[in-house]
Amino acid sequence: MSQQVIIFDTTLRDGEQALQASLSVKEKLQIAMALERMGVDVMEVGFPVSSPGDFESVQTIARTIKNSRVCALARCVEKDIDVAAESLKVAEAFRIHTFIATSPMHIATKLRSNLDEVIERAIYMVKRARNYTDDVEFSCEDAGRTPIADLARVVEAAINAGATTINIPDTVGYTMPFEFANIITGLYERVPNIDKAIISVHTHDDLGIAVGNALAAVHAGARQVEGAMNGIGERAGNCSLEEVIMAIKVRKDIMNVHTRINHQEIWRTSQTVSQICNMPIPANKSYRRNRRLCPLFRYSPGRRAEESRKLRNHDAGIYRPEPGCS
Repeated sequence: MSQQVIIFDTTLRDGEQALQASLSVKEKLQIAMALERMGVDVMEVGFPVSSPGDFESVQTIARTIKNSRVCALARCVEKDIDVAAESLKVAEAFRIHTFIATSPMHIATKLRSNLDEVIERAIYMVKRARNYTDDVEFSCEDAGRTPIADLARVVEAAINAGATTINIPDTVGYTMPFEFANIITGLYERVPNIDKAIISVHTHDDLGIAVGNALAAVHAGARQVEGAMNGIGERAGNCSLEEVIMAIKVRKDIMNVHTRINHQEIWRTSQTVSQICNMPIPANKSYRRNRRLCPLFRYSPGRRAEESRKLRNHDAGIYRPEPGCS
């Protein structure tokens, strides 16, 4: 199994849903270029079928970005996939990300269908997407509340149809870290062709544990993490990519994985997203500027500050100063 964790940024798609007003094409391109400098592997930049504006944004970014894979979202609907492909075709290489609900609750209430029909549709739509690109991601919406046997059936079918990445979302932010890790482990145990795809996770912060869920999943074998810069997103937000990235870097002793992120660009990218989206970075955010350092904790004057000065390079602060943090 690869030891690289793919970083999939969805700031411009899932993250934008939290904003009071849509970003302009120019603003989205600014963020996309910052993400490219930071070194994200994949950036999901819109839902092209949703509006002409989203289509234009995806097309513009796909034409401009060269060092990250540009991705667009599509439901398991023919028109969605065709429009996504049309918006992305100007890119040198691109990904189509298609999804469908798999939990009993969502299948019954949203789709008014059954699991067999869901699997049939997933197979057809993954194959349709593969007509446009070799890079197809398939998501099992509400995977966190899908019985593992059902989830394994869907995943196996999607991989057989040609999906190269399988995404396991905790759509409503309900799953606990040990439960989420067990889902990933369960898929590795039950899906015979799982080695043919990369397992991805997409977590939400409704219970304040999106980052914990993502890290637990990586420890269990997931090799792609989806999230947004500064954790922006609807409801309580998405998994904060900068926190996952730094946790992997700082605790490489236990995680045993790495990313290809340029850590010197994290703070600048975080600032860019904050300013353009008009969403201030909280003062207690874990990866936040503090004069010339990027520490995990900011110490107030007093005993802890004195201890920090005495310990210097030992264990008082877990982040080391890095160029580019100032």
